[in-house]
Amino acid sequence: MRGAPLVRYILRRLLQVVPVVLGVVILNFLLLQLAPGDLATVLAGEAGGAPKEYIDQLRQRFGQDQPVVIQLFNYLRNLLTLDLGYSFRQSAPVLDLLLDRLWPTLLLMVTTLVLSLGIGLLMGLLAALWVRTWKDHAISVAAIIFYATPLFWVGLMLILVFSIYLDWFPTSGMEDVVAFYEGWDRVVDIAHHLVLPSITLSLFYLALYARLMRASMLEQRGLEYVTTARAKGLTERQITLRHVLRNALLPIVTIAGVQVGGLLGGSVIVESVFAWPGLGQLAYQSLFARDFNLLLGIFFMSACLVVVVNLIVDVIYVLLDPRIRIG
Repeated sequence: MRGAPLVRYILRRLLQVVPVVLGVVILNFLLLQLAPGDLATVLAGEAGGAPKEYIDQLRQRFGQDQPVVIQLFNYLRNLLTLDLGYSFRQSAPVLDLLLDRLWPTLLLMVTTLVLSLGIGLLMGLLAALWVRTWKDHAISVAAIIFYATPLFWVGLMLILVFSIYLDWFPTSGMEDVVAFYEGWDRVVDIAHHLVLPSITLSLFYLALYARLMRASMLEQRGLEYVTTARAKGLTERQITLRHVLRNALLPIVTIAGVQVGGLLGGSVIVESVFAWPGLGQLAYQSLFARDFNLLLGIFFMSACLVVVVNLIVDVIYVLLDPRIRIG
């Protein structure tokens, strides 16, 4: 599928995701309304208490004194103009806060995807080529251990070993702000801080992709087209690289798109452990501060990220598999 049909397919998919994003926004808004407490009571509690009249004034200022239906209508109306509201806790517009925290999260997610996909696919490919050998068993056992180990424990152990004992990497943050690095020096400093968080978040998905790649490779190697290719005189290397590998990648591409939402959830834990200034840490802070406007903005941006990535995955899937035709 090339040219105009591909463009029509993308436009049709964009129209299909509009009600999905709308449903996510409404559901998140209603779920947050069920959460106990609000920003006014949190601020009053931090001040050691306040009279009911003052709390009512705060709620009126924050727009929380109106019925839920009116609040939802106003929020959806403002959303049409990308007005995500105002964070009274941070004293800044929600959109500005999100844009400031978005690129650290994207940096962590992209690095995690590259590491987990690259190493996971290689491990799965080698395990399939060495099937039922000690190397296959070693890769499988390692993948199971990585999959079953909690992310926060991995992060704490990496900090303990590589930051405290060996002093190879910093314990937290995204860069050394007091050093005032610029240019290439700043890039190197950010990469140095990125090593431990990206490894922590990559291990779980690395194991998932390794196991899935192994199973997909073994399944493809048992199909009839592989037997036909052998009968034509192709070597095992040619069969693997030209035919089996491409078909085995299809389920991996699908799972990678679905796991973007999981990456965002995992980034909340990893960013909290490593004090990484991204959307995950901001969501964690906003939840305890009852900053519902900021939380809704984070949920909305996360939903948009997931939708965009899944659209890209669908396009890649179509390009990888020429048997797929979109009418």
